[in-house]
Amino acid sequence: MARLINDDPHISDAANNMGSYRVLRGRVNGIGYLPDERLMPYLEQAGFWSAALIWTFDLRYDLISALVERSPPETYTFHFSCGECTVTLEDVALQLGLPIDESPITGIITFAEPTVLCYSLLGDSPDDDESNFSGLKFTWLKGNFGHLSANATEGELMCAARAYIIHIIRGVLMPDSNNNKVHIMHLPLLADLSNVRSYSWGFAVLTVLYRELCRTTKPAVVDMGGCLTLLQSWALYRMLFLASISH
Repeated sequence: MARLINDDPHISDAANNMGSYRVLRGRVNGIGYLPDERLMPYLEQAGFWSAALIWTFDLRYDLISALVERSPPETYTFHFSCGECTVTLEDVALQLGLPIDESPITGIITFAEPTVLCYSLLGDSPDDDESNFSGLKFTWLKGNFGHLSANATEGELMCAARAYIIHIIRGVLMPDSNNNKVHIMHLPLLADLSNVRSYSWGFAVLTVLYRELCRTTKPAVVDMGGCLTLLQSWALYRMLFLASISH
């Protein structure tokens, strides 16, 4: 596949030169359990009801790797013999149910009092010797919010809903290189659950996926972030012939 703008190495070069085939690894960290039924009203209020149901998945890394091979980093598209196509905001809205045309997601990445922030929005904070920690371990989130008491208060349910959403955001929708922790940078946006859907989460998800598609075209890269469930489901939905050979 010819370069459009620059001559940076592309993974397709190795394939064309009969080099070793690379199968990417994913930076995903699924929750592994369905949300408590009592959380569903809060997840729906926040606009994450559909996305929150992605609690487990079976990713086809051979398919994802093949898609990356056919993606020039300059266009974020996939080139096939039948034409050119790409994941769009419409796909994000249809498959994940996330808002795509609301306010952009912005914020800060460092906090003066992260412990106070966690206590106010999650009702708890991990034991950490560092006063300026920025990440919550996924195991901590599961251990503290995976099982709710039968008499949980409304405040506790709202905290659990925020924990579930932030796990979905950083573990499935927009995972980064630190795949054993979830950054708290998005936590302030979840303070008012009724206002969460006023942000374009779908736009942010697609942006991160595009960035990862560009990064993983480099032959030396072996792992991929971004919403791989979206990429795979898009491919199987838009290109029906793949579904017939995916088993």
